[in-house]
Amino acid sequence: MQVSAKHKFLQRSPFKLRRFVQLIKGKQVDEADAILMVHPSPACQDILKVLKSAEANSENNFGLDRDNLFVKTILVDEGPMLKRFRARARGRPGPILKRMSHITIVLDEYEPSEMLQEEGGN
Repeated sequence: MQVSAKHKFLQRSPFKLRRFVQLIKGKQVDEADAILMVHPSPACQDILKVLKSAEANSENNFGLDRDNLFVKTILVDEGPMLKRFRARARGRPGPILKRMSHITIVLDEYEPSEMLQEEGGN
């Protein structure tokens, strides 16, 4: 069963967030937590919040065991931009784009056969 969590309108550039998405994609939830907690980037803290929310959704809403979950997909999409202007040379405006992001994390359960293969059994 797939469980998802979203954080929309996060005021951080998607370029800054996408660097860390590949670190946790396909990993177990415990391992992904550990990776994001140790990393010093503030972007990792934002991703960690959404991951914790997805974990809570799986346990509270669907009664899934946290040990059987892994990060199936994680998306960082562009949100709307705030457009601001700053004075530049000769009285002209220089645009400043304040970018926003939408983070979506989908967790899924391991099938029993997948768990045996991962542990080294046949």
